[in-house]
Amino acid sequence: MTIRHLRVFIAVVDAGSMTAAAKKLFIAQPSVSQTISELESYYKIRLFERLSKKLYITEEGKRFLSYARHIVSSFDEMEHKMRQAAGNSVLKIGASITVGTCVLSKLYELFLARYPKVDIESVVDNTTVIEEMVLKSQLDFGLVEGPIHSKDIISKPFMDDELILICGSKHPFRAKGHVTIQEVAEADLILRERGSGTRELFENTMSAKGMNLNIKWVCNNSEAIKNAVISNMGVSVISKMAVDYELKNNKLFHIIIDNIKLTRKFNIIYHKNKYISKVIEDFWNLCLTLI
Repeated sequence: MTIRHLRVFIAVVDAGSMTAAAKKLFIAQPSVSQTISELESYYKIRLFERLSKKLYITEEGKRFLSYARHIVSSFDEMEHKMRQAAGNSVLKIGASITVGTCVLSKLYELFLARYPKVDIESVVDNTTVIEEMVLKSQLDFGLVEGPIHSKDIISKPFMDDELILICGSKHPFRAKGHVTIQEVAEADLILRERGSGTRELFENTMSAKGMNLNIKWVCNNSEAIKNAVISNMGVSVISKMAVDYELKNNKLFHIIIDNIKLTRKFNIIYHKNKYISKVIEDFWNLCLTLI
């Protein structure tokens, strides 16, 4: 079993078929089939079920995939470090949209003051996307606000956050100051997309109270949501940190929801098999200074 075997296996999983994997790797399809057969023979397991000319990864295959991705990632990282005679190291960080908007730039400022020769590559997307990229070793770690669903991911809380209901200056909620959960459920809601930790927490909380939501607009951009609420197109639930400026300048207004407090943690997430370097550990320690 070689690194090549693992690369071919990962390519088949990602591409969805041996033919597509062969095209991606610029090799013949029989070579891909032989490589998968060699892996299955070597470990005496079935990596795929072949049903109606389609491939379905088995439970054993899923376990193998988790190890394979990280072995290949570690090998590539070793190759890069060993071949690099000089130059900067690279830290690949993912952040969910709320974290990316509210705290990422401050963390980068603090970190680069200590490590000026470290380059940072970042991806800002919703929690679900960042979790998937961490699982695939496309990121060293992520900083997210949403719940994590994979058992292969370790989460470490580093900061508290609160979600609040906001409205514009001409919305009826402004005069009330506080509203019931029924009023919130019936209001025109402007929410983040599915996969967003902000939306998941709000939906789960309202669902637990037996509430169905009146979602009028879905958007994956916090600035667009704020502008829509300022224009009195509806109300939204958003991180309090994300609207600090607008609240202080009376562009948006915080409305209390009776008997509900939406609090959560920002978390550092990383794969359970990830090697934690000194640089990564130092970045995490900076995260803890934001508490």
